Amino acid sequence: MKNVLGFKKSNLRTLLLSLSILCAGLMGFAQSPSGFGITAGLNYGSTGDLTQNGQTIIDNPDEKLGFHAGVFYKIDVAFLYLRPELKYTQLSNEYNGDQFDIEKLDLPILVGTKLVGPLHIFAGPSLQYIMNTELEDVEFNDVQEEFTVGAQVGVAAHFGNIGIDVRYERGFTSNEIMQIEDAIDINGPIAIDTRPEQIILAISVKL
Repeated sequence: MKNVLGFKKSNLRTLLLSLSILCAGLMGFAQSPSGFGITAGLNYGSTGDLTQNGQTIIDNPDEKLGFHAGVFYKIDVAFLYLRPELKYTQLSNEYNGDQFDIEKLDLPILVGTKLVGPLHIFAGPSLQYIMNTELEDVEFNDVQEEFTVGAQVGVAAHFGNIGIDVRYERGFTSNEIMQIEDAIDINGPIAIDTRPEQIILAISVKL
Protein backbone atom coordinates (compact mmCIF):
# COMPACT_ATOMS: atom_id res chain seq x y z
CA MET A 1 0.00 0.00 0.00
CA LYS A 2 1.21 3.52 -0.78
CA ASN A 3 2.18 5.77 2.09
CA VAL A 4 0.50 9.12 2.77
CA LEU A 5 -0.29 10.98 -0.48
CA GLY A 6 1.23 8.04 -2.38
CA PHE A 7 4.84 9.23 -2.21
CA LYS A 8 8.03 7.99 -0.60
CA LYS A 9 8.22 9.65 2.84
CA SER A 10 11.90 10.54 2.59
CA ASN A 11 11.41 12.49 -0.66
CA LEU A 12 8.34 14.31 0.66
CA ARG A 13 10.11 15.22 3.92
CA THR A 14 13.07 16.60 1.95
CA LEU A 15 10.82 18.82 -0.20
CA LEU A 16 8.85 20.14 2.77
CA LEU A 17 11.96 20.72 4.89
CA SER A 18 13.64 22.65 2.07
CA LEU A 19 10.58 24.85 1.65
CA SER A 20 10.32 25.46 5.40
CA ILE A 21 13.97 26.55 5.63
CA LEU A 22 13.60 28.89 2.65
CA CYS A 23 10.37 30.40 3.98
CA ALA A 24 11.93 31.02 7.39
CA GLY A 25 14.65 33.11 5.75
CA LEU A 26 12.20 35.17 3.70
CA MET A 27 9.80 36.42 6.36
CA GLY A 28 10.76 40.05 5.76
CA PHE A 29 9.70 40.16 2.12
CA ALA A 30 6.30 41.47 1.00
CA GLN A 31 3.63 39.94 -1.22
CA SER A 32 4.09 40.53 -4.94
CA PRO A 33 1.33 42.54 -6.71
CA SER A 34 -0.85 41.43 -9.64
CA GLY A 35 0.90 40.59 -12.88
CA PHE A 36 2.00 38.14 -15.56
CA GLY A 37 4.90 35.75 -15.10
CA ILE A 38 6.67 32.49 -15.91
CA THR A 39 7.01 29.35 -13.83
CA ALA A 40 8.98 26.09 -14.00
CA GLY A 41 10.07 23.26 -11.76
CA LEU A 42 10.06 19.56 -10.94
CA ASN A 43 7.30 17.08 -10.21
CA TYR A 44 7.57 13.70 -8.49
CA GLY A 45 4.83 11.11 -8.69
CA SER A 46 3.08 8.52 -10.79
CA THR A 47 -0.07 7.56 -12.62
CA GLY A 48 -2.49 4.80 -11.55
CA ASP A 49 -2.87 1.04 -11.74
CA LEU A 50 -1.85 -1.19 -14.63
CA THR A 51 -4.49 -3.84 -15.35
CA GLN A 52 -4.72 -6.77 -17.74
CA ASN A 53 -8.05 -8.23 -18.78
CA GLY A 54 -9.67 -6.19 -16.01
CA GLN A 55 -7.43 -7.54 -13.23
CA THR A 56 -4.96 -5.29 -11.37
CA ILE A 57 -1.39 -6.36 -12.18
CA ILE A 58 0.57 -3.40 -10.74
CA ASP A 59 -1.05 -1.04 -8.23
CA ASN A 60 2.07 0.73 -6.98
CA PRO A 61 4.22 1.96 -9.89
CA ASP A 62 7.65 3.39 -9.12
CA GLU A 63 7.56 7.20 -8.97
CA LYS A 64 10.07 9.22 -11.01
CA LEU A 65 10.99 12.87 -11.51
CA GLY A 66 9.36 14.91 -14.24
CA PHE A 67 9.27 18.60 -15.07
CA HIS A 68 6.94 21.42 -16.02
CA ALA A 69 7.14 24.95 -17.45
CA GLY A 70 4.59 27.60 -18.29
CA VAL A 71 3.05 31.00 -17.62
CA PHE A 72 0.64 32.48 -15.07
CA TYR A 73 -1.34 35.62 -14.31
CA LYS A 74 -1.92 36.68 -10.69
CA ILE A 75 -4.94 38.87 -9.95
CA ASP A 76 -5.36 40.42 -6.49
CA VAL A 77 -8.98 40.55 -5.27
CA ALA A 78 -9.29 42.03 -1.76
CA PHE A 79 -7.55 39.62 0.64
CA LEU A 80 -7.58 36.81 -1.96
CA TYR A 81 -5.88 36.34 -5.30
CA LEU A 82 -6.74 34.39 -8.43
CA ARG A 83 -3.89 32.70 -10.29
CA PRO A 84 -4.68 30.86 -13.54
CA GLU A 85 -1.70 28.99 -15.02
CA LEU A 86 -0.95 27.28 -18.33
CA LYS A 87 1.84 24.70 -18.16
CA TYR A 88 3.41 21.90 -20.17
CA THR A 89 4.02 18.90 -17.89
CA GLN A 90 5.94 15.67 -18.40
CA LEU A 91 5.36 12.92 -15.83
CA SER A 92 7.13 9.53 -15.71
CA ASN A 93 6.94 6.35 -13.66
CA GLU A 94 7.83 2.67 -14.08
CA TYR A 95 5.76 -0.51 -14.19
CA ASN A 96 8.08 -3.43 -13.38
CA GLY A 97 11.02 -1.56 -14.93
CA ASP A 98 9.16 -0.40 -18.05
CA GLN A 99 8.99 3.40 -18.20
CA PHE A 100 5.64 5.07 -18.78
CA ASP A 101 5.64 8.72 -19.93
CA ILE A 102 2.75 11.12 -20.14
CA GLU A 103 2.77 14.62 -21.63
CA LYS A 104 -0.04 17.04 -20.88
CA LEU A 105 -1.10 20.66 -20.79
CA ASP A 106 -2.31 21.79 -17.37
CA LEU A 107 -4.61 24.72 -16.62
CA PRO A 108 -4.81 25.14 -12.82
CA ILE A 109 -7.18 27.88 -11.65
CA LEU A 110 -5.95 28.62 -8.15
CA VAL A 111 -7.37 30.78 -5.36
CA GLY A 112 -4.93 31.82 -2.65
CA THR A 113 -4.56 34.01 0.39
CA LYS A 114 -1.70 35.43 2.43
CA LEU A 115 -1.01 33.90 5.85
CA VAL A 116 1.93 35.74 7.43
CA GLY A 117 5.01 37.41 5.96
CA PRO A 118 5.63 35.88 2.52
CA LEU A 119 3.63 32.69 3.23
CA HIS A 120 0.49 31.85 1.25
CA ILE A 121 -1.85 28.91 0.84
CA PHE A 122 -3.79 28.10 -2.31
CA ALA A 123 -6.05 25.50 -3.89
CA GLY A 124 -8.19 25.00 -6.96
CA PRO A 125 -9.23 22.79 -9.86
CA SER A 126 -6.77 21.77 -12.57
CA LEU A 127 -7.94 21.13 -16.12
CA GLN A 128 -5.71 18.73 -18.04
CA TYR A 129 -5.30 17.99 -21.74
CA ILE A 130 -3.50 14.70 -22.43
CA MET A 131 -1.12 15.18 -25.36
CA ASN A 132 0.79 11.89 -25.46
CA THR A 133 1.31 8.64 -23.55
CA GLU A 134 3.96 5.97 -24.06
CA LEU A 135 4.92 2.68 -22.37
CA GLU A 136 8.03 0.78 -23.45
CA ASP A 137 7.25 -2.08 -25.87
CA VAL A 138 3.46 -1.58 -25.66
CA GLU A 139 1.27 0.17 -28.23
CA PHE A 140 -1.87 1.91 -26.99
CA ASN A 141 -4.98 3.46 -28.45
CA ASP A 142 -5.77 7.08 -27.60
CA VAL A 143 -6.88 7.88 -24.05
CA GLN A 144 -10.60 7.66 -23.30
CA GLU A 145 -10.80 11.38 -22.54
CA GLU A 146 -8.30 13.98 -23.76
CA PHE A 147 -9.65 16.53 -21.26
CA THR A 148 -9.73 15.60 -17.56
CA VAL A 149 -10.14 17.37 -14.22
CA GLY A 150 -8.04 17.24 -11.06
CA ALA A 151 -7.22 19.45 -8.09
CA GLN A 152 -4.17 21.10 -6.57
CA VAL A 153 -3.48 22.37 -3.05
CA GLY A 154 -0.27 23.89 -1.75
CA VAL A 155 1.77 26.47 0.12
CA ALA A 156 3.92 29.24 -1.35
CA ALA A 157 6.40 31.95 -0.40
CA HIS A 158 6.33 35.22 -2.38
CA PHE A 159 9.17 37.71 -2.05
CA GLY A 160 9.34 40.56 -4.48
CA ASN A 161 8.88 39.23 -8.00
CA ILE A 162 10.07 35.74 -7.04
CA GLY A 163 7.91 32.94 -5.71
CA ILE A 164 8.41 29.32 -4.72
CA ASP A 165 5.67 26.81 -4.01
CA VAL A 166 5.11 23.15 -3.29
CA ARG A 167 1.77 21.59 -4.10
CA TYR A 168 -0.04 18.25 -4.23
CA GLU A 169 -2.01 17.28 -7.34
CA ARG A 170 -4.51 14.49 -7.83
CA GLY A 171 -6.47 13.65 -10.98
CA PHE A 172 -10.18 12.93 -10.46
CA THR A 173 -11.49 11.90 -13.88
CA SER A 174 -11.20 8.17 -14.60
CA ASN A 175 -9.21 7.99 -17.83
CA GLU A 176 -7.66 4.77 -19.14
CA ILE A 177 -5.56 3.99 -22.17
CA MET A 178 -6.08 0.54 -23.71
CA GLN A 179 -3.62 -1.62 -25.61
CA ILE A 180 -4.28 -1.69 -29.36
CA GLU A 181 -6.28 -4.73 -30.46
CA ASP A 182 -3.62 -6.14 -32.81
CA ALA A 183 -1.07 -6.36 -29.96
CA ILE A 184 -3.23 -8.13 -27.35
CA ASP A 185 -1.82 -11.48 -26.16
CA ILE A 186 -3.64 -14.49 -24.68
CA ASN A 187 -3.73 -12.86 -21.23
CA GLY A 188 -5.95 -10.05 -22.46
CA PRO A 189 -5.54 -6.31 -23.07
CA ILE A 190 -3.30 -4.08 -20.94
CA ALA A 191 -4.77 -0.82 -19.63
CA ILE A 192 -3.31 2.02 -17.53
CA ASP A 193 -5.13 4.52 -15.35
CA THR A 194 -3.55 7.82 -16.44
CA ARG A 195 -4.76 9.91 -13.48
CA PRO A 196 -1.71 11.67 -11.98
CA GLU A 197 -0.82 11.86 -8.29
CA GLN A 198 2.24 13.98 -7.65
CA ILE A 199 4.12 16.53 -5.58
CA ILE A 200 5.10 19.63 -7.57
CA LEU A 201 7.92 22.04 -6.68
CA ALA A 202 7.94 25.29 -8.68
CA ILE A 203 9.74 28.61 -8.93
CA SER A 204 7.96 31.58 -10.50
CA VAL A 205 9.07 35.01 -11.67
CA LYS A 206 6.66 37.90 -12.23
CA LEU A 207 7.68 39.91 -15.29
